[in-house]
Order: sequence, then C-alpha cells, then structure tokens
Amino acid sequence: MSTTDLVERAERIVADAASSLAAHGGVDAHQSFAYDLAHATSAIATARACLDYAATGDVESRLVDAFVALALADLAARTLGHEELWGLSRDWFNPFRDFVADKSSPGFLGALAETPGDRHLDEDYQMVSEMFHRFALEQVRPHAEHVHRTNGDIPESIIQGLAELGGFGLSVPEEFGGYSPGGEAEYLGMVIATEELSWASLGIGGSLITRPEIMARALVSGGTPAQKERWLGRLARAEVLAAIAVTEPDYGSDVAGLSTTATRTEGGWLINGTKTWCTFAARADVLVLLARTDPDRAKAHRGLSLFLVEKPRGDSHGFVFEQASEGRPAGRLEGRPIDTLGYRGMHSYELAFENWFVPEDNLLGGEDGLGRGFYYQMAGFENGRLQTAARAVGVMQAAYDAALEYARHRVVFGQPVIDFELTRVKLGTMAAIIQCARQFSLAVARLMGAGTGSLEASMAKAYVCRAAEWVTREAMQIHGGMGYAEEYPVSRYFVDARVLSIFEGADETLCLKVVARRLVEG
Repeated sequence: MSTTDLVERAERIVADAASSLAAHGGVDAHQSFAYDLAHATSAIATARACLDYAATGDVESRLVDAFVALALADLAARTLGHEELWGLSRDWFNPFRDFVADKSSPGFLGALAETPGDRHLDEDYQMVSEMFHRFALEQVRPHAEHVHRTNGDIPESIIQGLAELGGFGLSVPEEFGGYSPGGEAEYLGMVIATEELSWASLGIGGSLITRPEIMARALVSGGTPAQKERWLGRLARAEVLAAIAVTEPDYGSDVAGLSTTATRTEGGWLINGTKTWCTFAARADVLVLLARTDPDRAKAHRGLSLFLVEKPRGDSHGFVFEQASEGRPAGRLEGRPIDTLGYRGMHSYELAFENWFVPEDNLLGGEDGLGRGFYYQMAGFENGRLQTAARAVGVMQAAYDAALEYARHRVVFGQPVIDFELTRVKLGTMAAIIQCARQFSLAVARLMGAGTGSLEASMAKAYVCRAAEWVTREAMQIHGGMGYAEEYPVSRYFVDARVLSIFEGADETLCLKVVARRLVEG
C-alpha cells in the first residue's frame, strides 16, 4: 500500500470518527474524544499536504514517510482503548502496522538526522526567503538574546529596518501603499517572511508583524474607504504601530462574553472596561479594540463592534495616560505590564479604560460596522492562526539548527553526540516534523489565497504549535546541561515555543470550538 493510500485510509478513519462523535452526542458530550480527534485530523491533514512534496526527491519522500508514520502512530495512541467510541474495530491498525514499523525504525529516522530537505520554493519566493533571512541574521539575531535576558524593548533599528523591507505591509493592498498583490502571493509571502523572522526571534522578529497583519485584514474586510485611506498606508510604512485589545480577564477565547463597553457620546464613544494580554500596547499608536456597543448581552458576539483606539506611546514598564475633555468625563488609560517566562520584547499588558474617548470616525466600518466587530476581528485572526503556524516553524527550525550544530561538536564518552542512535532519531524526527509543518503552512497559504482554508488554518496552528513544544524540548535535551544554561539560545526557543499553543486561540478552545465542531458538521 502506497503512502498516499495510507493517508487516504487514515482520512476515512477520522471522517468516520467525526460521524461517531456526532452520533454520541457531539463535542460537548465528549470533549476528550473531540480534542483527540481534532489533533489527529490535523496531523493527517498535514500529511496530506505533504504528498506533492514527497514526489520532488528521495530525501523529500523519506521525510514525508517518516512524518506519515508519526501521524499514524499518534492516531493509534489516541484510539487505544477507545475503539468503540471512535467507531473502529480492535484490529483497525493492521494495514498500517508494517509501514509504521519500517518508517519509524531507528535506522530510517536516524538516516534523516542531517537531511532537513529543500523547501522547493519558486524563484520569487526563494528571493523573499533569502531577503528576510538575511535581515533576520544580521539585524534581529544580534539583539535577540539581550532583549530576552533583560526583558528589554525591541530596538527601533529593527522596526525601521523591517519597515524599509516591507514587512509591515505584507497584507496591505498595493493600492494603499502596501506590498500585497492579493491572492496566493500575499499569503505565501507572509508565511515565508514570518518563518524567517521567527527563526531569529519569536519576540522581536516574527511576532512584530503579526499585529499590523491583523489590523490590515480587519480594515480590508470592514473598513470604510476613508478608514482604509487613512490607516493602511501608514500601517505599511510603520508610521503607526498597532496592538490588539480583545481578551479580557474573565473572557479569554470566549469572545462573545466580553464586557468592555463603548457608549455613545457627542462626537464618538467612551470606552470603559479592562483588557488583558494586549501585546505591544505600550509601543503601539493604535489599539484594535473589541467592545460591546449593544447593552443587550443576550446578543453575545452580535453586540460587539471594533474600534481603532488611538493612544500615545508609553513606557514599557507601565504607563498612565490622562485624556483632556470638554463637556464629557475625563478619560484615563492605564497599562500594567505582565511578566512572562518567554516571548519577551513585545511585552504584554493589562489595560484599564475609564471613559477613554474614541472619535466616531474610528468605529471600524462606520455605522454599518455596529455589531459586526466580531466578524471583522475574525477576518484578522484567521490569518493570525496561519501566521502563528509559520512562527512555530521558524522557532522549530532555529532549535533544530542549534541542536544539530551542538551534536556535531559535543563529545561524550569519546564520540560526538550526533553519533549516538538516540540523538540521530531525535534529529531525524525533528527534520520530518519541521519540513512537513512548513509544507502544510504553505499549502494553507495557497488555500487562503483562493478564499478558502479557514479550517485548515486552525488545524495548522493546532498541530504545528504543539509540535514546536516537542521539537524545542528535544533540542534543549540534546544540549544536556548546557541546554538549561542561558548562555545557549536553545533555552529561549523552548520557553518561547510554549506560548504558541496559547495565543491566537488557546489549543483546547481552538480544537473543541473550531476544529472538532467543523468536523462534526461535515
């Protein structure tokens, strides 16, 4: 049975399992089953996306075979003891057994340890990759460790250099001064640039372009002509920097329950409430803020609107701004920094708004945007999930590169670490995961460029971000005690990877509320 046949057979298994889940009461009745199904399906979807890549060469074929074996073994582990619920017989794995045994053997995986495979990008995208890789190597990496160790700020030289490179305008249409030609090219360029920047640093590289991406897509989706003209070009040139203010202390991924309010006043709106995990808020000039404009909470997400909230730049260690007013209550905005174990440089904040005035023109979509904020926000977040998968690939690639280099030069018991079978198996498994995760991200970019792929973007984030935790952990483990020492950057990759399954949709919520539900719905 060919690799393609095995993947198709696995696809039928997870599709039947989704039907079984629906028959047994659905996602809410069996959350653990639904979660496992979402992750298993995401892994199989990753395998499917790599089949064309497998046809490009021998190394590529072996990398994909290794990944498919990994995905099938993961599927088997999730079903063991629960076959009836999954709608499977006890011997369902038999057709896969020989393939998995062969393609996950130490000899097969070990032979891949030093062969990560070519990306096979078209010439134009190869140029994009090389351009952003050079910037990442020369401009971002020299600052990455210092910012991480000191919890410092992103150097202005990186922001300005990235602006000159076009990094902030990847999703801004060319007609508004950006660099997006639209369609597939727009998404592919974003994924490739994000991976290269994240390879240098998640905190001060790849994530720096996430917020303008989200804001740009929200504007393109719902902004008025005047709003697009006012904001998009400045966003592309980094004349304004953005942050996203959606999450609240009591409402994380449950956006429909948000309680921050926007109340009409003369000439605009007054914002009251608290937002949390607002990354880059101090440095940002504008906050993309989701607030409740309809007091009827029964309307849930249909009562939310999106605002472009202007603010001064503040100190990264905390800030308080007072807003002068005539004829209305004085406004106040306070930002309290949240210390984190990784993902430093961007800085996250809890924001408290008291009667903060926002002009009428800054309601996204104008009057037509009332009650449409959730949908505009999701237009940005769907792309954010794909971009997060690309960020995860970049971090994994950096961890693999570091582990491979260390294993080649570190001598233990009289021989280089890379000569040990277990080390080679780990590196070979990393190589397969990284390349297939990359190919899945590129495939999803093509789908989104064609106007589809929202489910696949969620699957990519779900699978790739969890995989990044394993890859960075094993890269750290290969370093032994030095992996735990801060003098090697691999420890940064490990703590940075941990946030990937949390932001842009927490893993559990994403799997249950998006992936599993869509699978059950068919």
